Amino acid sequence: MDKASKIFVAGHRGLVGSAILRKLQTEGYSNIVTRTREELDLRDQQAVNRFFEEERPEYVFLAAAKVGGILANSTCPADFIRDNLQIQTNVIDAAYRYGVKKLLFLGSSCIYPRNAPQPMKEEYLLTGSLEPTNEWYAIAKIAGIKMCQAYRRQYGFNAICVMPTNLYGPGDNFDLKTSHVIPALIRKFHEAKAEGKSHVVVWGTGNPRREFLYVDDLADALLFLMEHYNSEEIINVGIGKDITIRELAELIREVVGYEGDIVFDLSKPDGVPRKLLDVSRIHALGWQAKTPLREGLEKTYRWYVEHRRENV
Repeated sequence: MDKASKIFVAGHRGLVGSAILRKLQTEGYSNIVTRTREELDLRDQQAVNRFFEEERPEYVFLAAAKVGGILANSTCPADFIRDNLQIQTNVIDAAYRYGVKKLLFLGSSCIYPRNAPQPMKEEYLLTGSLEPTNEWYAIAKIAGIKMCQAYRRQYGFNAICVMPTNLYGPGDNFDLKTSHVIPALIRKFHEAKAEGKSHVVVWGTGNPRREFLYVDDLADALLFLMEHYNSEEIINVGIGKDITIRELAELIREVVGYEGDIVFDLSKPDGVPRKLLDVSRIHALGWQAKTPLREGLEKTYRWYVEHRRENV
């Protein structure tokens, strides 16, 4: 991939896609193609084929997906499996048919088996039952990985599949009904501070352990992998360290400057007990994350404060 290569970033307005766009622009890539959802519905096969026929991108970062936390996954299971299957099927097939040189597909650490040994190695995929609270999303993403592998085997199509851990950062979704844990907690603590509330409610026991990767670090890894990785095997991207949700909540409370209490709602689900990636494979290739969690949270909180009205 050179600086003049035509690159399509699918989902460029989302958390990951916007970080990829920032990274490519920073590195001097000048021929980047994007489309908003209004301009191109990736669920529409004819529209996707028409786009690829007209634009003929050479490289594709497939960061478009329907994503959300426990609440969103449990209340809209049909949307999660249908939309993700449609998006990835249309884009992967069109990329192959219209001569894309390489495609990068994003999986997720949450699609590993619920009780996979920790830290999770790439070979653990499909070795056990999925987490019930997000199985619809997981089934779709696993299908996307298998589609990439199948197109490589049958057609020689160069598609790679990356498994990022939990992500956060600028451009995240702060809607409490559909957000993941970090943006939800940032918003809850910020609003509680502004309104003078005595406590903030956090779902579950606070005991589950999670790993968090700053999204600009992920974008750095994705560009690295697009340039240096060409295997059929999936590859994990994370930091290799985790913390409890309780510790995370306390850290975010400090970053926001909220002085009230944290109350854990034991009636709400915890999700997977622990989710930590084995990142030895990408470390062996020469890449490691750079942003410590507290620094990343501070950057994310500053972004939220600056863009708060857009996220209410």
